[in-house]
Amino acid sequence: MEKVLLKAKLRSSISKASRSDIRKNGGVPGIFYSKHDKPIAIEVTEKSIKPLVFTSETHLISLELEGQENHECVIKDIQFDPVTDRVVHFDLLGLTIGEKFQLEVPIQYHGSPVGVKEGGVLQQLMHKLEIECLPKDIPQRLDINIQNLKLGDAIHIKDLKFENITILNLEDSVVVAVTHPKVEKEATPEELAAETQTQPEVIGKVKAEEEEK
Repeated sequence: MEKVLLKAKLRSSISKASRSDIRKNGGVPGIFYSKHDKPIAIEVTEKSIKPLVFTSETHLISLELEGQENHECVIKDIQFDPVTDRVVHFDLLGLTIGEKFQLEVPIQYHGSPVGVKEGGVLQQLMHKLEIECLPKDIPQRLDINIQNLKLGDAIHIKDLKFENITILNLEDSVVVAVTHPKVEKEATPEELAAETQTQPEVIGKVKAEEEEK
């Protein structure tokens, strides 16, 4: 996997006011942490973090901090503004060579299912999978071929096999399926007749009440 360089500054304060100031000046506050180091408060430019967040691939990041060796890490968590969807905070997880870790990796589906051509509806129930692997085995994405899915077929977690990674989601969880289209229930002749008979009675009642007044 290709490494992406991310330059960051150390934050001298972690107060709410300082975080607001960073965002006003076009930056994003964050935290770098790992199993073997204390958390480090950092900040990056919004321009540099956006390509690593708004993407369909996982990135291995080389974090550059002044006066330190670069840290290999991945994005572990992102917080967004609920109104603007801007990135307001992020967490980076430091990696150690030879030690497995957990992360979410996006799914990319390939092919046009047979079942859709038969009139079915494709339901992509998962867009990311939780996995465990070594840093050297981090996949950019998980490719799943859905071309052979027939009407009524589904792919479960237990059906997936990828080299050098362990999927942590529940085995029976449905990842993607081709389902029968929903058909609205048509009213029976008896129901239509009952509705027709009811309507004049309501109108007649209202009319009678108006005449009494």
